[in-house]
Amino acid sequence: MLKSYDELRKIDVTKHCDLRDGIPYLNWAKCIDLLHENGAEKVYFVPLVNENGSSLFMSNQEFTDSRSNTNRCYETRIEIHIDDNVYIMQSPVMNGANPVKDNSMSQQRVWNSMCRSFVKGVAIYTGLGFDLWLKEEKELGKPSKDDVYHDIMQVRERVFEKITALNKRDMALSDIAHAMGKTEDELKNYLNQYKILFAFENNLEVLIKQK
Repeated sequence: MLKSYDELRKIDVTKHCDLRDGIPYLNWAKCIDLLHENGAEKVYFVPLVNENGSSLFMSNQEFTDSRSNTNRCYETRIEIHIDDNVYIMQSPVMNGANPVKDNSMSQQRVWNSMCRSFVKGVAIYTGLGFDLWLKEEKELGKPSKDDVYHDIMQVRERVFEKITALNKRDMALSDIAHAMGKTEDELKNYLNQYKILFAFENNLEVLIKQK
């Protein structure tokens, strides 16, 4: 039998977390393992589909951003099964703190949204890993620092949107690099620097909090 909400919430899941872009996250598979280790006999989630048979739910209302890109709001919906209990979770498709737009949507991002939704649903309904999300909500509730500095991951997102736009014009990454007088490896290295700098800044924040 699965332990109570209070018992599961007291479990320190941070030692089971990996770092993604400098931020700790609990992998969906490890989340299932922890539930089994704490009394659950059956744990899984099932993607739900819309009337067209797609696991990607979207609004009918389109909107256009400052770069004339047309977008809609995208979400995924899953059914979480824990023993005899069934829970429904619906979550936006996000790239970090940013909503995924039409020109950067992919199956991987849809899958990531469902996995994130599962781990968050487990936290809400069972208490396992709840403090991870509590910390994230507190961070989201802080005043925006956009007037002080630019979010490097938002800059990265804009760059990738431009690359995707060029891809749609039949320009491969190698073609883009050649047009810029660079090698493909040099261009890939530039693109990787965004995540490296983002993780570096987060590591600095961790050091500051430890002192």
